[in-house]
Amino acid sequence: MKQLIECVPNFSEGNDLSIIKQITDQIESVEGVRLLNVDPGKATNRTVVTMVGEPELIIEAAFRAIKKAGELIDMSKHKGEHPRMGATDVCPLIPITNISMEETAVYAQKLAKRVGEELNLPIYLYEAAQPNKSRNNLSIIRAGEYEGFAQKILLPEWKPDFGPAVFDAKRGATVIGARDFLVAYNINLNTTSTRRANAVAFDIREAGRTKKENGKNVLDADGKPITIPGSLKCVKAIGWFIEEYGIAQISINLINISVTPVHIAFDEACKKATERGLRVTGSELVGLIPLKAMLDAGKYFLLKQERSVGISEAELIKIAVKSMGLDELSPFNPQERIIEYMLNNQSGKKLVDMDLIAFADETASESPAPGGGSISAYVGALGISLATMVANLSSHKTGWDARWKEFSDWAEKGQHIKDNLLNLVDEDTNAFNKIMHAFGLPKSTDAEKAARTLAIQEATKFAIEIPFKVMELSLQSMETIKAMAETGNPNSVSDAGVGALCARTAVMGAFMNVRINASGYSDKTYIDTVISKGKEIENKAIELESEILKIVNEKIGI
Repeated sequence: MKQLIECVPNFSEGNDLSIIKQITDQIESVEGVRLLNVDPGKATNRTVVTMVGEPELIIEAAFRAIKKAGELIDMSKHKGEHPRMGATDVCPLIPITNISMEETAVYAQKLAKRVGEELNLPIYLYEAAQPNKSRNNLSIIRAGEYEGFAQKILLPEWKPDFGPAVFDAKRGATVIGARDFLVAYNINLNTTSTRRANAVAFDIREAGRTKKENGKNVLDADGKPITIPGSLKCVKAIGWFIEEYGIAQISINLINISVTPVHIAFDEACKKATERGLRVTGSELVGLIPLKAMLDAGKYFLLKQERSVGISEAELIKIAVKSMGLDELSPFNPQERIIEYMLNNQSGKKLVDMDLIAFADETASESPAPGGGSISAYVGALGISLATMVANLSSHKTGWDARWKEFSDWAEKGQHIKDNLLNLVDEDTNAFNKIMHAFGLPKSTDAEKAARTLAIQEATKFAIEIPFKVMELSLQSMETIKAMAETGNPNSVSDAGVGALCARTAVMGAFMNVRINASGYSDKTYIDTVISKGKEIENKAIELESEILKIVNEKIGI
């Protein structure tokens, strides 16, 4: 797998779209780097850009963007609500795929060194890239902001890590580092008061507020101010007024969403705002968010309602958006705001994205793929979808209120199997394409022949494993199908029966594909094992289908 890192530079321009475009053009000029999101803010006069790529390519793209920003932005004329100290204010690198934080930090240091030396710009390292832990916190580095930087840079303790220790009036200074995935998130309040927004921010942020008595700071035995911690860990927050929207917001950085997820931050802000006579009206995401964060939020709000969480990914996201008011200030498009969706850059339309007619037409065409393997996976997905429907119907059946969690658990399990089977619809076609590609490799020399043979065998094994996974998942789905036939809403028992027919068909159809692909694989020991396990799965599926249909037919009674 390729190493992938995300880079989220923040540029001190949020109003002039032509300047922003010139900067992002530099990023897009680097082949292999994907520009995922450009999020300008008028009141903050700041644009957050998100890009993803391999480390060396990201360094090149970031360097070009920082250079162009320094040419176009004049910090001596800059005004904005957000703390800032440079044309490119901060430029973090974030590990995404197949790369450690330590490796990412090295790349951040490499970028910082190049920018400092080649662009003659003061550069500070932060977070994981900064070896000096006394100055690795961004807020401490940026304290005093651009206006105070002319004096700050002259202090020995604030000598830049790279570049000159000289105040650059036009470009300011830049902070470059490596950090975990951070969610920038604003919560909207029904007030115009920055002071009141700050009060809520201090209530929730980990750093809290300084303890005061009679308007003065309370000091400890060493003469240092005593702080009252806020209620949320790994949360930074301040209050500000956004003239563009005419409201005050709590501006939040969630620096570890596994500790404090976005939905917990939202609910806690609601609680603290209410205590101060305020009301949260909605919220705003800045940049991108991981899919899991949105799904967890959707489930959280459904569980609070005692509703089933076993619904589709799209529905969970919709619940999250509506519950947190993420669409209050502007439309929230999941395809543009969720990082996994933005990274889905497959060429051509996926089978599972087609409508029913297009999928049937594609299957019926003269192309050999999609074939029986993809259809088996899809039939299996339909079977477990029926059982999941029964579970969801049962979870809010009148008189069954006490059983909502039982059926929610079954529905959630069903959704997980369904999603995996849908993924295998396209994977089976990909497996066929891998085999075709391997057979098309050159075979003129002995080395080419050996490489071609190896590629064919690897592709063939993949083409065996995919339908075998379909068999395993379809058999697994029959546990849920049977449970719904036995205990689910009796009005939907026939749906469970049809689900059983689909699951058995998926198992048997996928096994045909396992067997036909196995004929081209040379490792007979492996094949014997796979065929033996496949027969066990097929026999078990036929047995379970019979048991489920017996239950269904007895309940139908006609």
